[in-house]
Amino acid sequence: MRYFLAFLTLAGIVISTMALRIHYSTATEPCSINDHWDCGIVNHSSYSEVAHIPVAAIGIAGYLLLGVLALLRRRILLVTFAVIGCAFALHLTSIERNVLQVYCLYCVISQGIIALVTLLSAAWVITHEISKARARKAASLA
Repeated sequence: MRYFLAFLTLAGIVISTMALRIHYSTATEPCSINDHWDCGIVNHSSYSEVAHIPVAAIGIAGYLLLGVLALLRRRILLVTFAVIGCAFALHLTSIERNVLQVYCLYCVISQGIIALVTLLSAAWVITHEISKARARKAASLA
């Protein structure tokens, strides 16, 4: 599981890097699809930064942290930070929907990745705890 989670976080880093490139670009964006899908509008809006730090850069750092935690098998910390990241991504998606009224394709892909990382890391914690409980029970019966 840890390698799959690390792979997902690597995909998140790649997608966040693509969004960061758009944040600093002035060219016509390849993901400017129609009036409802335009990464340039989202990544150049006032909501694309937190304390002058691009949200995409925060995403890169967050995915890097999650990947390291997965590889180190720090399950509780992983699920904790994944939930925080997922909540932040949901907040940003809410801004896209309700304020900007336009979506960024890269942001939506990242939302899917962080949601999957959150669900899988929670499942990993639960299955690990169940395994530990079964082992304790088997040890006490022996």
